[in-house]
Amino acid sequence: MNRVRPSSALVVVALIGTGLVVGRLIPPLIVRLGGNVPRLSWAPPLTLLLAAILVGTLAWNTWQALHKKHERMTSEYGIRMLAIAKSCVVVGSLVAGVYGGFALAYIGEMDSPLGKERAVRGGAAAIASLLLLTAALLLERACRLPGDDDEGKNGKAENGRPDPTPA
Repeated sequence: MNRVRPSSALVVVALIGTGLVVGRLIPPLIVRLGGNVPRLSWAPPLTLLLAAILVGTLAWNTWQALHKKHERMTSEYGIRMLAIAKSCVVVGSLVAGVYGGFALAYIGEMDSPLGKERAVRGGAAAIASLLLLTAALLLERACRLPGDDDEGKNGKAENGRPDPTPA
């Protein structure tokens, strides 16, 4: 059986970078196509913050149950938590990049009210997305079973069979 690996820092950075490029290019592209760049409301940052709080709560409860109280977790619950964590890592990374790039597009226009509004609200959404990303990485970490770190060091390979070259 294949093991699920923790989210790679390289993948997270690549997703944030991709989002930054896309977010930075959206406003000029909209203007070039003859449209008006939309105003940002406070709904996206608040929704992302609420999602970060919910995922963070799941991470805390999972960590407490598995690592502090040493309770058992059903495989169904573990798979659900891991799926939430993995999906929130991707969403948090991309959305942080897009909103961060959008805010960067207006950082030079802070003297106008509309430019300041877009930069501030875009930056707030980017920060809330980074909080969601952090909570998702913590949930992913909380889903690791006690003893997962020790595999491969006790004479068994990752597949559970005896290691042919014990140290």
